[in-house]
Amino acid sequence: MSFARPDGRAPDALRPITIETGVSKFAEGSARIAFGDTVVLCLATVEDKVPRFLEGKDRGWITAEYAMLPRATPERSQRESMAGRPGGRTFEIQRLVGRALRAAVDLKALGPRSVTIDCEVIQADGGTRTAAVTGGWVALAHALRKVAPAAVTRNVAAVSAGLVRGELLLDLPYAEDSIADADVNVVATSDGELVEVQGTAEGRPFSRAEFDRVLDLALAGIARLIEAQRAALR
Repeated sequence: MSFARPDGRAPDALRPITIETGVSKFAEGSARIAFGDTVVLCLATVEDKVPRFLEGKDRGWITAEYAMLPRATPERSQRESMAGRPGGRTFEIQRLVGRALRAAVDLKALGPRSVTIDCEVIQADGGTRTAAVTGGWVALAHALRKVAPAAVTRNVAAVSAGLVRGELLLDLPYAEDSIADADVNVVATSDGELVEVQGTAEGRPFSRAEFDRVLDLALAGIARLIEAQRAALR
């Protein structure tokens, strides 16, 4: 018997995706993105300065920060600021978002500017890092279309896919991710090129043939997410 998804979706279906732009009064670019019940607010700040290692090189920089509200999850978690420093997972995700967004930008065309994307998880139900990448790109493009539109050379989006009780599934919420045999997060461009692939065998090792199927499914989902990004910016 095939695995029945808790929300009734087809195996190759994304969760309902909504993207709103211009949701911040002060940020140069902003987007609120929802992958089903996972909701992330992405704010882009543009500054006319660069990190010290880029001074005098006439090129820009993109970086990201990531945080989760204490009640983004069923039980309240402690603010990382109260713990004294961000945790390892937070550092991992914000580096992933920064790398992904730099793949979408011609840093030379950006000029001596820095863009910081703040990704704030309002509600978490699996896929917060993929939502942050996808929404972060929208906030970035929203900010740069006024100051350096030519710098954005391609879209970047991300989604998860995996094997749950033998079934190949796209865009896993927490109820599926928590019991997955294999879970793979894929970041790719609108040119179909891979930026990053993070895959883990949670329940059992998976074969090369299974990995290829997971990757194909994720890339098909990313193509649909890119359509949603473009629609949000029209």
